[in-house]
Amino acid sequence: MLEAYLDRLPYLAAVALVAIGLGVLVGERGRLKKVLGINVFQTGILLFLVAAAYRTGGRAPLARPATADAPSVNPLPHVLVLTAIVVGVSLTALALALVIRVRREETMAEEGVGEETMGEGGESV
Repeated sequence: MLEAYLDRLPYLAAVALVAIGLGVLVGERGRLKKVLGINVFQTGILLFLVAAAYRTGGRAPLARPATADAPSVNPLPHVLVLTAIVVGVSLTALALALVIRVRREETMAEEGVGEETMGEGGESV
């Protein structure tokens, strides 16, 4: 009975990460927390994909030919996960840069900085 739960542990962890990320994304107001929620959500999805691609006793298809006792593992899901990690890091960096920029603009607007240097239509003079 315990073995059945341990076999499903990665799936349960993936569901928990997706739920936590979605909860943070929907429930929090802060932009930084929303970016972190998106990252946790993405981590849950990637964990699910890796868990689904796992094969007990599997071998890389180029290392040795598949046999009855050692099946071959499809490398495509792992490649897609690696690509998604790279894209996710890039998008996180962009999102954090935008959060910093928006916060800086909000702070300047609250303090009234830059209003006297702005011309008509919002162009700098």
